[in-house]
Amino acid sequence: MKMLTADITKLLDKLYNLRGEDSVILKKMETERERATETKERTTNEKATLQEKIASLEEEERVLGSEGEKLVSALSNIKTEDFQTVLEKLKIDFNPDKLSEKINELLPKTISKVQEDTKKAEDELVKVETEMNTAIATIEELGIRKDEAMENQTRLNEYFELALNGNINITRDSITSLLEKFDFTEDEQREAAKILMFPEDALFDYEEKLKNVEREGKSISEVFAEAKENIDKEEDEEEVLSPKEELINLLTDLGFDYLDFTNNDLEKILANYNKNDLRSNVEFAVSNNLELDMFVDNAELLYDKEFEQKVNKLVEIGKEPVDIYLNPNILIKYDNDTLGSVIDKLISSGLDPKKVPLIAY
Repeated sequence: MKMLTADITKLLDKLYNLRGEDSVILKKMETERERATETKERTTNEKATLQEKIASLEEEERVLGSEGEKLVSALSNIKTEDFQTVLEKLKIDFNPDKLSEKINELLPKTISKVQEDTKKAEDELVKVETEMNTAIATIEELGIRKDEAMENQTRLNEYFELALNGNINITRDSITSLLEKFDFTEDEQREAAKILMFPEDALFDYEEKLKNVEREGKSISEVFAEAKENIDKEEDEEEVLSPKEELINLLTDLGFDYLDFTNNDLEKILANYNKNDLRSNVEFAVSNNLELDMFVDNAELLYDKEFEQKVNKLVEIGKEPVDIYLNPNILIKYDNDTLGSVIDKLISSGLDPKKVPLIAY
């Protein structure tokens, strides 16, 4: 007769767990279903938000084009000399030709920026819809898998009832093929088949042990507590946020809409991710009146370890926040030492760095 060893007890703990409502397989499926449902709800909301954003941007592009065309047309019909006296007396500098030139210069750039924002939102919408559809498919698949798992659990309980009643007439292959569906190893399958086919060796003793525990007022679930502890730990570890989820949460906390960043931007940030550097750069920018959207089109500034030094260097020579905001390429183009050398070279040439546009650096 085989004794109820620690290994056999562990195997039976696993088998009995799979027989009840606390089955780790059913619990895992339920956790997966909850996650997929949350993802579906989140992406559904994100999809609606993105669709509204795209519609708004498209309307903005249409209005810009229409109003810009009307404005240029109106200015073309205005002659300065027709209003020369009133303009001179009121000291108003009004030149419709120059204003038209400025509109013709700035309007296409503005419309192009709106089109870029629309394209980013459309790309993000494709990603969100893919994630949403995957979640929906997962929920449907889990429904099918759960039905199969319940059927397998019913068969397993039937085998145990037959074994405990001494009437087991199931072949070894039938038992092992069923246990394979529960992800048992081949060794576990063979050992479990022996236990069921020869219950007098260990199964009867294990069942008696359970009955004694129940008489002491403990539940079967408590008996399995130690055996399930490692499984629970593994499931808890699965709840740890991925690096990308952690980054998205940080960006949100700092006031960004992470959907404004492309996937390439997020991957680039993750490749150089340092939580403290990123938070420090953003907080420094805010304290120096630099708009956050500067980082959206220049994601590398988020992880630039010399960001503060370079901004301070530009501020020291008299550059205003708006100058830096409109010319972020200067921060990307140069490291701190090179930027200092460029400034020194301007000074040695007799130029005032403050008066030299950053675009000329």
